[in-house]
Amino acid sequence: MSADLRLLLAEPSRIAPLDPGFRPVALGNRRYLAEVQRSGKGRPLALALERDHGLVSLFTTEVRDDGAELDADTRAYTERLLKFLLWQKGGWKLTVAGPKAIADHLRDTYRVGGARAFDADIVRKVYDQDFVVEHAPDGVLPAERESASPLGGHLDGCRIGFDLGASDYKISAVKEGTVVFTTELPWDPSVQKDPEYHYAKIREGLKLAASKLPRVDAIGGSTAGIVVANEIKVASLFRAVPHDLFAAKARPIFLNLAKEWGVPFEVANDGDVTALAGGLSLRENAVLGVAMGSSEAGGWLDPQGRITGWLNELAFCPVDYSPQAAADPWSGDRGCGALYFSQQAVVKLAPAAEIALPQAHPAEQLKRVQDLHTNGDPRAAKIFETIGVYLGHAMALYADMYDYRHLLILGRVTSGCGGDLIVEHARQALAADYPEIAERVQVSLPDEKSKRVGQAVAAASLPKRRGENASAKP
Repeated sequence: MSADLRLLLAEPSRIAPLDPGFRPVALGNRRYLAEVQRSGKGRPLALALERDHGLVSLFTTEVRDDGAELDADTRAYTERLLKFLLWQKGGWKLTVAGPKAIADHLRDTYRVGGARAFDADIVRKVYDQDFVVEHAPDGVLPAERESASPLGGHLDGCRIGFDLGASDYKISAVKEGTVVFTTELPWDPSVQKDPEYHYAKIREGLKLAASKLPRVDAIGGSTAGIVVANEIKVASLFRAVPHDLFAAKARPIFLNLAKEWGVPFEVANDGDVTALAGGLSLRENAVLGVAMGSSEAGGWLDPQGRITGWLNELAFCPVDYSPQAAADPWSGDRGCGALYFSQQAVVKLAPAAEIALPQAHPAEQLKRVQDLHTNGDPRAAKIFETIGVYLGHAMALYADMYDYRHLLILGRVTSGCGGDLIVEHARQALAADYPEIAERVQVSLPDEKSKRVGQAVAAASLPKRRGENASAKP
């Protein structure tokens, strides 16, 4: 991010205790758009993102246009906006109605060899075609076409639910809506090159849960990454798997497990399952779920209680304009959600809190900080307060992009009293800079048990069972 930014580097009212340089995207965007309005030099900008099955999402805004070369703020505003939309909604083709210079800027940035080559490559893997940027000189865009469908909520019969994270694998056995067994199995998938490791570990958990049930009628799963029709398109859990093995073994791993078990088997993105867990817990719709685990996962139930098929990969969505923001080790980009709402965020903030962490897995480093916090160490409290400030501003940004009334946060980072601090400081930050949003949206935590295994239970509700006699137990 350029240090030449004039408008986007807006300082929040409540400074993040351990990150005084944090410059929220939500606040910067508001200042930029207010200046566009004040200057009288605004010009409409509309972006149309086309994805699979001819679905199209539209987003409209305004940009500064004084006839000269794009200023630094406009370049950053439009690039970060596209980055958010790509990971929120997905798409392989962008059509721009507005200044041609913006279309040219975005095309150059999101190309092979460009600054956002990582994002362009992910698009290619998800949609099996290159990312394309076109300009519409006549201002005519494709018509918006969205799709939505109900998600889960089926708790009849005997079911298994699982949730695959980067440090542990949660598994639940559910009988007629009652949880009869839950546990967490440690694993370390992201460094494993052989997908047979992943298959064997998932199968091990399924067999353990099945041993607690008289039969198995259906299996539902939640996983980090992008899943389409039970096929893994992209997932950090498999980042060490070579390309050829990924295509042959990792991509169809859930399809193969479904064949082995012979019962309805459905897997969804962990963010969508987080939102489903929130809807089931709150008995409400318009729920945005955010899971703070090894990374950040997001999912959204619309006001009618449906999912949209969007990617909702909030881990890659920008939340910080600061040029000094930490860079994500996978994408190389700065200021994105993964380093603000996850175990990685805790590890990132530890040096500023003057906490020396052991050389260990991030889950173990998080536990060290949580133990310090439980024992009254004020340094650890500052970490969760800082994440809370981050979250308050992210809530405002998410409110610009999602129609939600309830934000439910869960995951390992929210366990213990740290979760309460995150919520408290998120509410304070939101009220200080965005009082109108604070009045209409709520942030909450599930109970402690649901925070840790709620996604696995919600995942169990994903598939419909075939019938009363359907069962399996390999």
